Amino acid sequence: MFDIGPTELLLIVIVAVIVIGPKDLPLALRTAGRWIGKIRKVSSHFRTGLDAMIREAEIEDMEKKWASQNEKIMREHPEGGPPGTEQTGAYPAGPVAPPPSAEPASAESRADEAKEGEAELPLSETAKPS
Repeated sequence: MFDIGPTELLLIVIVAVIVIGPKDLPLALRTAGRWIGKIRKVSSHFRTGLDAMIREAEIEDMEKKWASQNEKIMREHPEGGPPGTEQTGAYPAGPVAPPPSAEPASAESRADEAKEGEAELPLSETAKPS
């Protein structure tokens, strides 16, 4: 970022020791570290806010694009349904029931099936009668 080499860093340390003094140098470094931390937090917060604004702008652009495409599709197909549906454009009101079977099941056969289903279920160890 700043492209500071080892010689420049050594020169900064020597000037800091001479100007600040060896006793106050740890306190000065701690204070500088706090300020750098605060600057990083503010820049991170700013960057996050900027990213959120860009993301919202992109979403708005996509919504406008989708609305225009939807309007175009609705103009091309005014009946309201996908191509190949009925002329009225109406969809079925609910789920379509399956066609009735050829032979209706009698009450006795349904009762036998229910008994067979119960017999196939194993009882757990705790649920067995004692």
